[in-house]
Amino acid sequence: MDAVIDTLATGLGSVLGFLVPVIAPFVFVGLWIAFAWALIASQGSLDATWQWIHALPLLLQGVVWLLFLPVVAGLWVYETTWPFVLRIVLIASIGGWNIWMFLPRGILGK
Repeated sequence: MDAVIDTLATGLGSVLGFLVPVIAPFVFVGLWIAFAWALIASQGSLDATWQWIHALPLLLQGVVWLLFLPVVAGLWVYETTWPFVLRIVLIASIGGWNIWMFLPRGILGK
């Protein structure tokens, strides 16, 4: 049984170790595009998403924050009462930094 569990865990770790760096950039780019669209076309959906996250049990909120930290941080910034221009600049900065961190190392030069 230990051999089966070890083989499964090792294989799953290898698959996740390969897939996460490949898929995560596309997931976050998609989330930031959706965020920008909602900011332009449907700001109520951002409010609804924030309320949905807050309605989750505390443990699930932690999981959502952990998995989607930059996007949820952008939602948090959007929901503050800070001046609108400051919020937009901060959200754009968080989104740009998030996407930049996922770019392959050689894409922007050295």
